[in-house]
Amino acid sequence: MPVKIRLQRHGRKGYAYYHIVAADSRAPRDGKFIERIGSYNPNTNPAAVDLKFDRALYWLQVGAQPTDTVRNILSDEGVLLKKHLLTGVKKGAFDEAEAQKRFQAWKQDKENSIVKTKEQLAAEKLTKTKERLSAEEKVKKVRATELAKKRADLVALAAGDTAELAEKAVETEVEPAAVAEPMVEPTPVAEPVAVAEPTVEPTAVAEPAAEEKPAE
Repeated sequence: MPVKIRLQRHGRKGYAYYHIVAADSRAPRDGKFIERIGSYNPNTNPAAVDLKFDRALYWLQVGAQPTDTVRNILSDEGVLLKKHLLTGVKKGAFDEAEAQKRFQAWKQDKENSIVKTKEQLAAEKLTKTKERLSAEEKVKKVRATELAKKRADLVALAAGDTAELAEKAVETEVEPAAVAEPMVEPTPVAEPVAVAEPTVEPTAVAEPAAEEKPAE
């Protein structure tokens, strides 16, 4: 069964991390695997690798083929160098003590390089922080200067208005307002009401009745 050492994706969108697994080359990338031998997180600086060194070396010795990305990881962790040194021991190029000595020297150089890289990153971060704080301080000073200028202008403007009002008050005498006397409306005199006299009707005088003429 051909075995591959590859990455198995985990995590959320935009923040992926990976398991390093030994799996059947015919299995899906994120499917069933034989053994998990480590993890790889590229979201940190430098990238974080947690590897089971002996198990990775074992799978390489039995013929497992790493992918390109995993090969770079194993090279950075010294697994490929260890395999190469053990191959040299088997061929008689040098003994195991010499192989161990060479590996420890490489490992020490690697650790020193990592420490130097971390110190350099920390120094760069500190420098950027100082530059950012300096820029913010400059902006604060400019804003404070502008604010002080605006306040001074407002004070000067208020002082000028007060002086102008005082000058106008001296030049112009304000006369007291005349008190308006209340207007008394004359009380209208009621006219005498005409009393209607009673109308006396003349008494009709009865005319004497015509004397009747004697019959002839």
